[in-house]
Amino acid sequence: MRLLRALATLSPRAVAWVKWTAFAAALLPLARLAAGVALDMLGPNPIETITRSTGTWTLVFLMITLAVTPLRRMTGWNWLLRLRRMLGLYAFFYGLLHFCTYIWLDQFFDVAAIVKDVIKRPFITIGFAAFLLMIPLAVTSTNAMVRRLGGKRWLALHRLVYVVATCGVIHYWWLVKRDLTQPAIYAAVLALLLGFRAVVWLRNRAPRAARPVNEPA
Repeated sequence: MRLLRALATLSPRAVAWVKWTAFAAALLPLARLAAGVALDMLGPNPIETITRSTGTWTLVFLMITLAVTPLRRMTGWNWLLRLRRMLGLYAFFYGLLHFCTYIWLDQFFDVAAIVKDVIKRPFITIGFAAFLLMIPLAVTSTNAMVRRLGGKRWLALHRLVYVVATCGVIHYWWLVKRDLTQPAIYAAVLALLLGFRAVVWLRNRAPRAARPVNEPA
């Protein structure tokens, strides 16, 4: 309990250190891939390795971003909100790498083949849709865009992250043909995170409850 209270009252300097540490740690998957490319250690199919790694880390950062609000509510660590934007942008960053790996290294910018894939392969269709939905979230992540859109419209737009995460999990689920263990784990985590928000929303609907400030993620 003492540790929880201490973490709830971190100084601005300590929060800055946490943020920079998280920023550096979030680059480790990219550094690992870069080292694998340089040392030729990505296995017999390096393109598939890069594709799967960037896709996995996109999902991981989406889940971490969605976990910020429940964790903040349960612990009182309000400083976590200062990490959420950065974590969300890392989700977009790895999603962008995942997308670029597909259209560049896998399809080599063959537009006809890409369109055919998007139309005929459902897991690519929903993955493509998820990436497109991430773009406006990344573009409007700045304070200037919050002011330009207004708080309510910005919050409504950024609730698209729930759709993005759901599409991402479905994309992974449909991609895997045999062992569904890992997609099922992501689906369970997402269900818990969205279930937490549903419970909070239902409580806030109760007449006797005071309505707090909404949070998009």
